[in-house]
Amino acid sequence: MPLGRRVGKDVEGLYEADQRLAGEYRTLLGAANRAERALRDAQAAGVAEPELHALTVAFDAALTEALAAAEAAERAEMGPKGYAPADADAKTRRTAEIARRKAKARPSVRPWTAEAVRLRTAREAHRLSYRTVPGAML
Repeated sequence: MPLGRRVGKDVEGLYEADQRLAGEYRTLLGAANRAERALRDAQAAGVAEPELHALTVAFDAALTEALAAAEAAERAEMGPKGYAPADADAKTRRTAEIARRKAKARPSVRPWTAEAVRLRTAREAHRLSYRTVPGAML
């Protein structure tokens, strides 16, 4: 007889998907670093605006993917108790919310929280500094 709270198939699927995406974190972060290096090199070389814009958008996309992986790693480190199915009742959603808040205080989750905040800040700073949407006015 298993001890502890059992998780449903839908929660188990979400948890496993987050674990898979978290496993790709280093690869996605490396891609973001390469995209940033390409953008900075192009800026230093004085590349034409259309190419520079393409590199800006590519860097934004790479940062967004790395951020998604960091957030997935954070959720996966919190464990399956922090997940609530989409069709869950209010009590189940609240229980999952409490479990997530408690898990954020664990030492194993804190580095992932800090990394997600760091990447989110870098992405927002990039978006405020460069146009990432075609035709957007700053």
